[in-house]
Amino acid sequence: MTYQSMSREQLCDIRSKLLEKYDEYKKDGIKLDMARGKPDKQQLDISENILSIITKNEQCITDEGIDCRNYGGLDGLPSAKKLFADVFNLNEQNIILGGNSSLNMMYDTIARAFSFGFCDSERPWCKEEKIKFLCPAPGYDRHFAICSQFGIEMITVPLNSDGPDMEMVKKYVETDRFVKGIWCVPKYSNPTGITYSDDVVRAFAQLRPAAKDFRIFWDNAYAIHDFKGNKKVLNILEECEKSGRPNMPIMFASTSKITFPGSGVALMSASKENIDQFKKLLAIQTIGPDKINQLRHVAFFKNKQGMLDHMKRHAAIMKPKFDAVITAFNKELAGTGIANWTEPEGGYFISFNVLEGCASAVYDLALNAGLTLTKVGDTYPYGKDPYDSNIRIAPSFPEIDQLKTAVERFIVCVKLAAIDKILTEK
Repeated sequence: MTYQSMSREQLCDIRSKLLEKYDEYKKDGIKLDMARGKPDKQQLDISENILSIITKNEQCITDEGIDCRNYGGLDGLPSAKKLFADVFNLNEQNIILGGNSSLNMMYDTIARAFSFGFCDSERPWCKEEKIKFLCPAPGYDRHFAICSQFGIEMITVPLNSDGPDMEMVKKYVETDRFVKGIWCVPKYSNPTGITYSDDVVRAFAQLRPAAKDFRIFWDNAYAIHDFKGNKKVLNILEECEKSGRPNMPIMFASTSKITFPGSGVALMSASKENIDQFKKLLAIQTIGPDKINQLRHVAFFKNKQGMLDHMKRHAAIMKPKFDAVITAFNKELAGTGIANWTEPEGGYFISFNVLEGCASAVYDLALNAGLTLTKVGDTYPYGKDPYDSNIRIAPSFPEIDQLKTAVERFIVCVKLAAIDKILTEK
């Protein structure tokens, strides 16, 4: 029975019982956090051996004779590039390896575009009248924050179950020369967990942009983060090469949620023309990345299969947490008519939608009950959810018992906010 179909008396009776629980939560002093997609300690521990895998000076010399303790290697160790090329199905000649943060590489790419333009730009972006980016939403708040810092105008594009609304993408990209880019998380998207279909990837490759230097920022953060099945995404670099637009996509990834977020390895891959330009600019910016850390990763994983086997250990930790959350939602909220949610097969997030106008109320109720959630609006450009309905759930960090407690409180807050809204409308 849906809450909307209940009488005022029924709703008030449920509300009274919920408030009793809620008052207990406020008094018990427990603090819980489902705000960000951080690996838990158990996940970090499975990579612990990477810290001691290189112990002697001679182990810092690669098979190619590179001494990783010294300067050089602007775009990364050849052995590390080969490992990541195998894992992500890339051309190792078109890879640049960086530090621990792919977000840092995305930021730098935008900054370079403003200062110097891309290899096919008519002028640096700072000399354009305006710059616009398409932002599929709900989406990743850090992408939107980069746009905000550079004064880039953001255009919200609906994110469907198979990827962005490509009719809208095509319309903007092919008619507006100020549209210079789009943010994409193609697999287990943050926060919805959806994966782009083959048709969507091919539609991206077939775009004929009004701006010669339009770029697809392909943030492949969760490319191998499966915990139920194994979804595949077409290779955007290959598809754009086939369509005669090889410079459009720039793919980013990292080991942040594979080994250690604070000391992983990030990478970017693009066309030869893009990579050649980036390397020329990098030669002034840096003398080279942390090659010892890259070598540690090669020694730890050894090959593609080693990394995939490692991800199975992550999956064994993550799947029970997602199962616990989804099971609780189905038990307590299915059929109530007050919420819906995604059930991803990998990644780090669940996208949860409450009744329109209720997300902020849920957030405040949860905070007062000791539960921290992602700030409402963060999954939309400018921090404004036009429907005040989306909440990003991050199940990874709490231990399983804490997670179950957090979800129980969250559900009570969702019900209270929904009942209050329905009662005001009856």
